[in-house]
Amino acid sequence: MSTPNSHPPLKAITLTHVRYTKGDKVGHFLAWISLVPVFISLGGFVSHFIFRRELQGICFAFGLLISQFINELIKTSVQQARPETCALLEACDSLGWPSSHSQYMFFFATYFTLLQFRNRRNWGFFDYVVQSIVWFLAFLTMVSRVYLGYHSTSQVFAGAILGTVLGAAWCWVVQNVLVHYFPLIEDSPIGRRFYIKDTSHIPNVFNGLRIAPHIPCAPNPSKQPPWC
Repeated sequence: MSTPNSHPPLKAITLTHVRYTKGDKVGHFLAWISLVPVFISLGGFVSHFIFRRELQGICFAFGLLISQFINELIKTSVQQARPETCALLEACDSLGWPSSHSQYMFFFATYFTLLQFRNRRNWGFFDYVVQSIVWFLAFLTMVSRVYLGYHSTSQVFAGAILGTVLGAAWCWVVQNVLVHYFPLIEDSPIGRRFYIKDTSHIPNVFNGLRIAPHIPCAPNPSKQPPWC
């Protein structure tokens, strides 16, 4: 008969494994905030690919994957442990510098802002509200990792700085290099099979989608609306 000590140590899936002090309402709230990267990845980008399949969104998601890969490389190289509170959280078996949650959210906020900044002339009150919410969530995620004991202050700031730098760099690569290959991707067999497209050059794509069914495409390609 086996004893509890004879079993190998167990490891939790940290994707949604967030602990907080029982009865701590602030900790409970910040624990949910700490899951925002998961909601963005699974709820945002997955649903975007299913329903929209925009190249800008795909590049955005791919950049986040590259950022997280770089995060793991740095963690493995630096080998900095989490704070002592990791014992209560059962998270001491993973490394802490830089914070991947903080890096993810600041990459997301930076890229999102720079992507939207291209159309800043058309910004209204709603656009500023959305930008404020994105950065507020990034800041709250950073605070949550320290408050809950998963990271030290230096670890979350390192993640925020690295995420900001990588987000800005990847946005430059996409908008100045990869964007020139978007037409080739759209016309490729894979692009046609999965209806991958780029509508970022259309000033108001939602307005175009609303009126497109009512306006036929012109025989002359030079006079066609952008959705034809």
